[in-house]
Amino acid sequence: MRPKIRLGTRNSPLAMAQAVETQGRLCAAHGWSEDEVELVPVVASGDKVLDRPLAEIGGKALWTKELDVWLAEGRIDASVHSAKDVETIRPHEFHFAAFLPRADRRDALVGADSIDAIPQGAIVGTSAPRRASQLLNLRPDCKVVMFRGNVATRLGKLEAGEADVTFLAAAGLERLGQSDVGNPLNTGAWIPAAAQGVIALECRAGDAETTAALAAIDHAQTRGELEAERALLAQLGGTCHSPVAVLCEADGGALTMRAALFSEDGSERVEGTVQFSKGDHAPVEALADDLLTRAGENIRQLFNSGQ
Repeated sequence: MRPKIRLGTRNSPLAMAQAVETQGRLCAAHGWSEDEVELVPVVASGDKVLDRPLAEIGGKALWTKELDVWLAEGRIDASVHSAKDVETIRPHEFHFAAFLPRADRRDALVGADSIDAIPQGAIVGTSAPRRASQLLNLRPDCKVVMFRGNVATRLGKLEAGEADVTFLAAAGLERLGQSDVGNPLNTGAWIPAAAQGVIALECRAGDAETTAALAAIDHAQTRGELEAERALLAQLGGTCHSPVAVLCEADGGALTMRAALFSEDGSERVEGTVQFSKGDHAPVEALADDLLTRAGENIRQLFNSGQ
């Protein structure tokens, strides 16, 4: 049977789980059989090089570039992404046709019950600037070491004693059927990453048929939150080197955003909150400007806003 749509995805276990979820939602929405939604896996560059921080070898583009080529060439009809791994500025020929309902947005701490319970002087494994800086802001006694790889790889490194604790996305653990791993951190004290917990579906901007098919599973509330969070990142000029945490939550048509920027060593932190209406990103951009205005040079130098 000829597929109705070909979904490109990274071939990691979590990425494949996200693609299977997308496949199921499309089949349910359109009454298609599973065979009519083909999953097309690709090995992303970010999955090949695991011994260096992502920011040193090309940033978030290493998760998307192979899929981008296949999408541009027409070898796939749409790409399935972890939204937090997609660059803020995307090629103009693509667009996000759907965001699936947001899963748990929290980080899970593995190896300790809470940030306070991490042993004094512990080694913490993470390659995410946000996680490293936010941790050092709260626990400057800890030592951060580079930890990269998929969920199983990082848990294996922890088991091997390469670190005392690490962080994983609660949504990823849930999608892998490992919700019993780690302790989710309350967002009041530990702010997650922009777009965390969201599956994003991208297709060619001129492909009306695929756009319409994906639009059937677009989640309006999640889209409102994600577009606002990405607007904040764009105004900040954030990169893979930028420690920025953001929590955007919708309540009907109103949204509340809390964001924090950190210096690399965690010694400096600036935070702000704003309320706004869905689709009105002017207050979000004003929040970004205010944060950078109040931030010290050690924070501002990590952003490309020009302020």
